[in-house]
Amino acid sequence: MNVECTRLPSGLTVVTEKMPHLESVALGVWVKSGSRDETQDEHGIAHLLEHMAFKGTKRRTARQIAEEIENVGGELNAATSTETTSYYARVLKDDVPLAVDILADILTESVFDDEELIREKHVILQEIGAACDTPDDVVFDRFAETAFFDQTLGRCILGTPETVESFTSDQIRAYLARNYTTDRMFVVAAGAVDHDSFVRQVAERFASVPTKPTISPIVTPARYTGGDVRETRDLMDTQLLLGFEGRAYHMRDFYASQILANILGGGMSSRLFQEVREFRGLCYSVYAFHWGFSDTGIFGIHAATGGDNLPELVPVIIQELHKSAEKIEQQEINRSRAQIRAQLLMGQESPAARAGQIARQMMLYGRSISNTELMERLEGITVDRLTDLAGRLFFEGAPTISAIGPVEKLAPMSDIVDALAGINNPSMKTAARF
Repeated sequence: MNVECTRLPSGLTVVTEKMPHLESVALGVWVKSGSRDETQDEHGIAHLLEHMAFKGTKRRTARQIAEEIENVGGELNAATSTETTSYYARVLKDDVPLAVDILADILTESVFDDEELIREKHVILQEIGAACDTPDDVVFDRFAETAFFDQTLGRCILGTPETVESFTSDQIRAYLARNYTTDRMFVVAAGAVDHDSFVRQVAERFASVPTKPTISPIVTPARYTGGDVRETRDLMDTQLLLGFEGRAYHMRDFYASQILANILGGGMSSRLFQEVREFRGLCYSVYAFHWGFSDTGIFGIHAATGGDNLPELVPVIIQELHKSAEKIEQQEINRSRAQIRAQLLMGQESPAARAGQIARQMMLYGRSISNTELMERLEGITVDRLTDLAGRLFFEGAPTISAIGPVEKLAPMSDIVDALAGINNPSMKTAARF
């Protein structure tokens, strides 16, 4: 790894990884702030700010921003998540100064013009409408709202039509001043980049970023509650999500949870795919996932199936959860490690993926982590550790159910809880495999 890190006197962190075989550079600014950092009356403002950053600065109009980056064949984009926001570009190596200048411009000199704000609100309202028309997106939003009830962590990143319509330019500026400070920002580049030159450019163009917030950011600790949410819709299939509280990034079981999710539903050879889809034909899509946050996580199983299959599908999934707490084969762990290792190495072939990976590591751990260290962490995960983790994840806490579509045949939550507890219930019986 050719990772170099410099912390500027202002507190801003600059990190690069030189990839000599490339002619391009992926660079961006990652901010340790997302929808979770919103106050009660700011629901959706982090995402709105990400949009408005491209709508004009003191030196450039929205059109000039787009034209200048595309005149050199570059790309410019951004993304908002629960705990982070990123603004990134991809350009040829000679155009890095331009990309740095534009990124600094949109993050320090945006004017948040009222007319542009009105137009962008309409764009986001359409985005909210499109998301509501996508059941496999909505089922995740409903899940989060239920699992982390009445908390910013459980709220939809896009906001609601009512909150988005209510925002003013002053509110955006207040959120920006509170969250976009040097101690929470990381400027990262990967590709054909010279570290010292890049640091100088960043130091010059980002000199005006505040070092301290006007008001200290406050993030309330997460409280996983579990629960049951079902929405009947006239659809061909049911989107089903069964989940549990996962592990935070810094917890000992975080990487073990990633391995367990892979074994259960991480690919075509996984337990759920083979049992539920291939052998029984109960759904066309099924997978498991584990998402970590700073102080909690989500371990979930998602399936898409016809409503008539629900009486058999859910018991089979729960049966596989019980099996994972009883027995896991060493071969399954080896295969999961190989998949993760391949993903890491393949990701390093993309400067954009590599820049994002470095940025996430810097925000989470304060340093870049080598592949060797990551694999060493995975090597310490044993069969006994995974079966113990499965028992604690799936059977000691409250489950969360989210379902959308023809859900009438989905068993009551009480029966699902009984099945997880190992209590026989007629509504949760399924045909034996053999």
